[in-house]
Amino acid sequence: MAKKSKQAAGTPAIVALTAAGVAFTTHAYEHDPAHPSYGEEAAQALGVSPAQVFKTLVADVDGVLTVAVVPVSGSLDLKALATAVGGKRAAMADPALAERTTGYVRGGISPLGQRKRLRTVIDSSAAAHPTICCSAGRRGLEIELSPSDLTALTSATVASIARA
Repeated sequence: MAKKSKQAAGTPAIVALTAAGVAFTTHAYEHDPAHPSYGEEAAQALGVSPAQVFKTLVADVDGVLTVAVVPVSGSLDLKALATAVGGKRAAMADPALAERTTGYVRGGISPLGQRKRLRTVIDSSAAAHPTICCSAGRRGLEIELSPSDLTALTSATVASIARA
């Protein structure tokens, strides 16, 4: 069972949300390093549909690191991501580069509070939910907030970038 709290100290994502004054809830759970999918593990621990839990992926679009936020129930369509930002080619970024650039570890990269602010694209399916969950900046900690707040705080583009 996930623990719920109004705030949890520590991560840059939570600091950014608190400073922005937006409503959010944190959900902590015991992370199992052997679990094959960070996102699926979060959905199971929180007892919510994988369509409501979003993973943060870092891709390289024409040489520019770009954040893609997609439901854990699907996968990222790299061609659609490139199109969404006016690019030609996209590939997953080197994990070490993604970690250095965002300041977070893989499996705990949050779209908020990154060391270097990257352009962000959120899958349009987020709008189907009153709230969505995404990483709070470490494995085993999720933030629940409205898709519109996440879009505003990351200055994100909203586009259909996920595949079922």
